Amino acid sequence: MKTTFFQAYRQAPWRMQLQWIGIFLVVLVIIASVAGIYLSISGRTAATGRRIQNLEMDISALKLNINDLNTQLAQASSAKTLYDRLAKLDMVEVNPHQALYVEVPGYEPRTTVVMAPPPSVDAVTAQVLLPEFTSSLWDWLKDKVWQAPVASQVAPIEVSP
Repeated sequence: MKTTFFQAYRQAPWRMQLQWIGIFLVVLVIIASVAGIYLSISGRTAATGRRIQNLEMDISALKLNINDLNTQLAQASSAKTLYDRLAKLDMVEVNPHQALYVEVPGYEPRTTVVMAPPPSVDAVTAQVLLPEFTSSLWDWLKDKVWQAPVASQVAPIEVSP
């Protein structure tokens, strides 16, 4: 009589059904976990993207505001506007030679501003790169490998008993 391993240890049908149900539930839990992680990451990504869009809108609004303020400053400091303001305040131009300068006792004028020296190019006297960094592999091989070895003077070793 021919018997096989499977015939000798065949399980009951209800155990087989429980095993299949268990495998199905494990696969279902794994799929649900992956889907949950995917949804969590997608939600965070969408929220971050929306925050970035809001910040970009704020940046563009601030740039527009800066441009408006620069335009207002340019208009306020234009020559025509300044002359109009001078005329409204009854101010007139004065020749510097005809102006009356008043000396105020105790007033100390500002000290002269010390400016930085003009830019200049300093000549480099020392070599910037060492020869180890400028020599090629061919030069190194020629110097180290293909030269005849120089016999060095070996100091005699003194041995004491």
